[in-house]
Amino acid sequence: MGNLKTGFVHTVFFWLKEKGNESHRSQLHEGLLELSKIAEIGDAYIGQAASTDREVIDNTYDFSITFVFDTAANQDIYQDHPDHHAFIAKCSMLWDRVQVYDAC
Repeated sequence: MGNLKTGFVHTVFFWLKEKGNESHRSQLHEGLLELSKIAEIGDAYIGQAASTDREVIDNTYDFSITFVFDTAANQDIYQDHPDHHAFIAKCSMLWDRVQVYDAC
């Protein structure tokens, strides 16, 4: 099975309120970069919608994060981490919608 890993995977998609506002895009990206530094996160991926074009792909979002935690307990710590709360306070006015998918 190759390199099968276990843990807790937290994936979030963000849609900006003002898609054409480069300042807001930059602010959200910087906020996500800071967020990814929380120690409990094992692996962190921050990206923007790819230009792939297939019927099953939703590429309407502006940014996505995938944070992989060793344990669900580490993800719980992250959720209540002061830096996570600070990110929400600083950046939540930038997005119109957030969609979360968690897997373990």
